[in-house]
Amino acid sequence: MPDKAKRSPAQMSGASPRDELVDHLPALRAFALSLTREGSSADDLVQDTIVKAWTNMDKFQAGTNLRAWLFTILRNTFYSARRKTRREVSDADGIHAARLATRPEHDGRLALNDFRTAFAQLPDEQREALILVGASGFSYEEAAEMTGVAVGTVKSRANRGRRRLAELLHLEDGEELEMTDRATLAAMASNAPVMR
Repeated sequence: MPDKAKRSPAQMSGASPRDELVDHLPALRAFALSLTREGSSADDLVQDTIVKAWTNMDKFQAGTNLRAWLFTILRNTFYSARRKTRREVSDADGIHAARLATRPEHDGRLALNDFRTAFAQLPDEQREALILVGASGFSYEEAAEMTGVAVGTVKSRANRGRRRLAELLHLEDGEELEMTDRATLAAMASNAPVMR
């Protein structure tokens, strides 16, 4: 049994250690201030400590020093947060976060819808050439043989189709359509495959 001098009135009366938490708040705040050196951070640290103590009260051994247990929780909470902060990257201007950002999936779907609308506006021969050479991966020679026209005609139709699509999609020279659909990207590619 611990010495009576070290026991609090709440412990001597047999009350729950939870009832005694309020008695230790001033000492916890003073300790938190010495660690954080900032009032609101100290208050947050004390609050985190009380929440952890309250939820883990079953781990507290009755009859031992509650204040020492609370100080240990506070100190461990402070240093855990500090270690976590060291691993975080300071990015006040958002440059690092911008490099990590990804486009939402719906942007690709919206771009695909725009592409389909523009693609439907092309003349049949240009659409056919782009589907065969771009999306299906046939060489110009194979596409010419399938359609019964000269290789130069297939190349011309594919190039005119790509230019018209770029106009309809309001793409600048050299600007690429940002989509993940491989067939659509292939149809827009200016360097269509030579072999299947």
